[in-house]
Amino acid sequence: MDGTSPYFGAIVGRVANRIKDARFTLNGTTYFLMGNDHNNTLHGGFIGYNNILWRSRVASKDPSSPSVEFLLYSYNTEQGFPGDIDVTVTYTLSGENELRVELIASTRNKMTPVNLAHHSYWNLAGHNSGSILNHTVKILASHYTPVDALLIPTGEIAPVAETPFDFLEPMSIGSRIESVPGGYDHNFALDKTVRDDEGLYHAVTLEDPVSTRKMEIWTNQPGVQFYSGNQIVRIEGKGGAVYSKHAGLCLETQGFPNAVNQPNFPSVILNSGDVYNHVMVHKFSSSL
Repeated sequence: MDGTSPYFGAIVGRVANRIKDARFTLNGTTYFLMGNDHNNTLHGGFIGYNNILWRSRVASKDPSSPSVEFLLYSYNTEQGFPGDIDVTVTYTLSGENELRVELIASTRNKMTPVNLAHHSYWNLAGHNSGSILNHTVKILASHYTPVDALLIPTGEIAPVAETPFDFLEPMSIGSRIESVPGGYDHNFALDKTVRDDEGLYHAVTLEDPVSTRKMEIWTNQPGVQFYSGNQIVRIEGKGGAVYSKHAGLCLETQGFPNAVNQPNFPSVILNSGDVYNHVMVHKFSSSL
């Protein structure tokens, strides 16, 4: 809550990722936000949802699918955003080695942008095992959103073919990262081609070749942010471990960054009476 952790395990919002120039216009009104990242807004502002104490309760004690629920009221003008909204996040252990994260939001009055993300860092070899650069990742996305020097999408939705962003087949993260200035911190436009019985589509498969652990992510969101932990600098973690650059990676399903200022991106505006529902399921396995 004091901001010293780089969003480890956090729910970020009201709007995850970046909003250019910390402003947007909705229904003719320009809203000015908190510029906490080079005068852009990152993950909701200086006091995002990661810096707020949520209410919590046990949602289910069913041993086959135990769950815990977190609740938050976000007020009108908080960090500059319009409208009062109610947010619920539910974590459920379901199926066989599955973690389900469901994020729900509704607005009490005004239209407002909502784009929540689950900002966990992953290292399938273990939290103190060093770099994730030897992990392989497959991202089911034929396109991505190129960014400028401040990591703001340019508005283009570009093909990944013949670029370091082509993860349609499993590739090690370190194999081409030197071709990406600063490392990976980019949004991928998911193809939505492989769906499960719930209608969620397969977004990502991450594997560690040493432990043979594998994680699949399924979601109902249009994009996923792949961040290779480029800015982790000597963060003291559990058990005395010290996390350095590339000690973990993030795979955040989401709406597209800066969608409030890019009309060609899928909308992240929540209308009064509508419900924002964001589901992501992590499926874990191992070949051992």
